[in-house]
Amino acid sequence: MKIDIILSGVGGQGILSIAAIIGEAALKEGLYMKQSEVHGMSQRGGDVQSNLRLSDRPVASDLIPLGQADLIISLEPMESLRYLPYLQKDGWLVTSAQPFINIPNYPPIETIQAELDKLPNKVSLDVETLAKEAGSVRTANIVMLGAATPFLRIGYDKIADGIRSIFGRKGDDIVQMNLRALQAGYDAVKTDK
Repeated sequence: MKIDIILSGVGGQGILSIAAIIGEAALKEGLYMKQSEVHGMSQRGGDVQSNLRLSDRPVASDLIPLGQADLIISLEPMESLRYLPYLQKDGWLVTSAQPFINIPNYPPIETIQAELDKLPNKVSLDVETLAKEAGSVRTANIVMLGAATPFLRIGYDKIADGIRSIFGRKGDDIVQMNLRALQAGYDAVKTDK
């Protein structure tokens, strides 16, 4: 088993939390893992991207070559476009439908959506609405993780355990809210398929 994942978004959206949860779940699954991160000038609103490589065999490099990603998980539609050259022809994109407009010349969302609609394997969700319904808009990243879980090749229960491990120190209310968000994203994709 091998899966190469690119996580993308902008600073403050929780990309690195998603990476930490998947990493924790992968370790519990007994997988090897390599991760590389790029922080967009370490500020809210800058580009944030992480390469996450998981395998049942040792992983040599932490960077995913062009055209080799099995999955892109993106919390921002324009950031999805930025990393599409890395996606395999039969790879999956799981992205937020809502833009995070952080630049004055942000292209029309319809233009971005038209490009994304050309992909054969894509899930696009209004994660903010689902996150609000789950308890807090701040869990949008976990809703996105839930939507991506069917494509991770790691059991849902291991991802949920990763949430418990990563957020456990923040208290049970935070853990439960994030577990509801995970389930909301997962259910949205499972009913879509």
